[in-house]
Amino acid sequence: MRDQYALISWQKPKGLNLSNRRRRLHPDMASSSFALQVNLSNGLFRNHSISHSFDHLKTFLSSTVKKISVRTDIAKTLKNTSNRMLDAFVDSTFQFVSQPLLPSQKNFAPVEEIGEAVQVVCIEGIIPVDFRAGVYIRNGSNPLFGGLKSTISIFGRSSHIWVEGEGMLHAIYFMKDAHGDWIISYKNRYVESETFKLEKQRNKPSFLPAAEGDSPAIIAAYLLNMLRFGMVNKQTSSTSIFEHSRKFYAITENHLPQEIDIFTLDTLEEWDVNGAWDRPFTSHPKKAPGTGELVTIGMDGQKPFIVAGVISADGNMLSHKVDLKFNRATLIHEIGVTQKYNVIMDCPLTVDINRLVAGGPLIKYDKEGYTRIGVMPRYGNADSVKWFDVEANCTLHILNSFEDGNEVVVRGCRALESIIPGPDHGLNKFEWFSMGFKPIEISNKNSNGFTQEGFLFAQVYEWRLNMETGEVKERNLTGTDFSMEFPMINEDLTGVKHKYGYTQVLDSMASSSCGMAKYGGLAKLYFEEQDKTPPARDGKKGQLIKVEYHRFEENNFCSGSAFVPKQGGVEEDDGWIISFVHNEDTNISQVHIIDARKFDSKPVAKITLPQRVPYGFHGTFIPMPRQA
Repeated sequence: MRDQYALISWQKPKGLNLSNRRRRLHPDMASSSFALQVNLSNGLFRNHSISHSFDHLKTFLSSTVKKISVRTDIAKTLKNTSNRMLDAFVDSTFQFVSQPLLPSQKNFAPVEEIGEAVQVVCIEGIIPVDFRAGVYIRNGSNPLFGGLKSTISIFGRSSHIWVEGEGMLHAIYFMKDAHGDWIISYKNRYVESETFKLEKQRNKPSFLPAAEGDSPAIIAAYLLNMLRFGMVNKQTSSTSIFEHSRKFYAITENHLPQEIDIFTLDTLEEWDVNGAWDRPFTSHPKKAPGTGELVTIGMDGQKPFIVAGVISADGNMLSHKVDLKFNRATLIHEIGVTQKYNVIMDCPLTVDINRLVAGGPLIKYDKEGYTRIGVMPRYGNADSVKWFDVEANCTLHILNSFEDGNEVVVRGCRALESIIPGPDHGLNKFEWFSMGFKPIEISNKNSNGFTQEGFLFAQVYEWRLNMETGEVKERNLTGTDFSMEFPMINEDLTGVKHKYGYTQVLDSMASSSCGMAKYGGLAKLYFEEQDKTPPARDGKKGQLIKVEYHRFEENNFCSGSAFVPKQGGVEEDDGWIISFVHNEDTNISQVHIIDARKFDSKPVAKITLPQRVPYGFHGTFIPMPRQA
């Protein structure tokens, strides 16, 4: 059985053209919050009896391999035959079913590509004369074949989690004609990774869900996806888009970035820094202040779990790469930078294949686990990292980090638990998300097994890390009235001290009734001004800093908000917040432009789009590069 298993693991799948990138799809388990790669030849399954169904799978594969000659002169026939048999086995054993959406979740449903860019003429208000020409672009999940899928089989049920749809870019182009008048156009396009093209060519779901579900079903999905496609899960590239050296990349941290033509939205190629970076890449790399170098981090499901890197300002060279010698596979969504340091959030959100084999979840937030923040010199090694133990939490997004005397200050959106991957298998997803989005209120354990409400409620938090004494000072800056996520700043202040920050504000009631996060407003944070709001009657601790709010109309919710600095602006907040906003009553999507210095006023402009834009993830504004 051991030799037969190894034999079939060598087969390359029929029709999968990974061009010269094939060498990077090694059988190591490369992991993120969305996907992993697993080493099938490391003996992981030899000493574990998962279930009778899993034994059935091994028996089927074993009997298949016995019938195939291993002579080298028929290697091509062997490959084609084995993959046809694997496809036949999957088609006969696994049933793909769509995950239903509630009426209140209808704007999470995917849309089609609109085709060529469409000029937008319905504009309410006036786009400022000094607004920058450029591209406002947002990434997000847009599943192929009508929505997210689950599979049902003899091994049980497995499902895609809510972030696993294929990436789709929605772009608004701001250009001026010869008379200085604005010309606005809209375009959307899928990020066409190799796995996207594979499933589109097959015209049906092909990758078995491998993130959430019954343990035997996930293990079977891992094995079969690897044998058929050379990787465990799809390259969704759906989280964010970033720029480096005037090139633009779509990214989700389960894989390498995909270079995008910002004008056509064509997907060009994977970016591996000329072959020097061979693992997944964080969704939020950061430019180092002063040098323009790009600082990144990548995780894997087996050692080395976490590797940090520094890429040259021109994007051509990996200047530094170091194993940080983690003892667990932590899902690190974002890295921070200061003028001298890199900042690493190590929260107890982990991937553990051994936990999966033992019947537990593959991805889990461990409420009993530890959280620490690491500060390392830009070109340091594992021994140079200074670790600070902090109260346990899940911080996926860092608003900013900077040096202040002997302290490194880190500000981020902190929650008690992780929204990824969702509830433990078997718990009611709708109830779990609904309770998690409620305002923080510690309560007794209820009949559903939840120990509190508000565990997904995110607050803007500050950690002050003293590099000389090792002391930590941490505090909640924004109180418990509003949950804030998807933070942003004027990116010219990345890694240095700043006065202002911005976030999207969760509509707690709408999110709880929907079971999905909906953001009904924006917040402007004044870090150098104290809050002057009188204390609440119940004595509940309020916000410490001044916060100003911009609220959308009822049943209007935003995504992908970004700060657009004013060209020639003097103050840090000279500029605008731009955001995709969807009206659930009319089913119309718009882009709102809000003056950051008149934050609670009406938008200066509302741009009505030619089609619905689903809720998504991160957006950015890119000043218009010159087209070659």
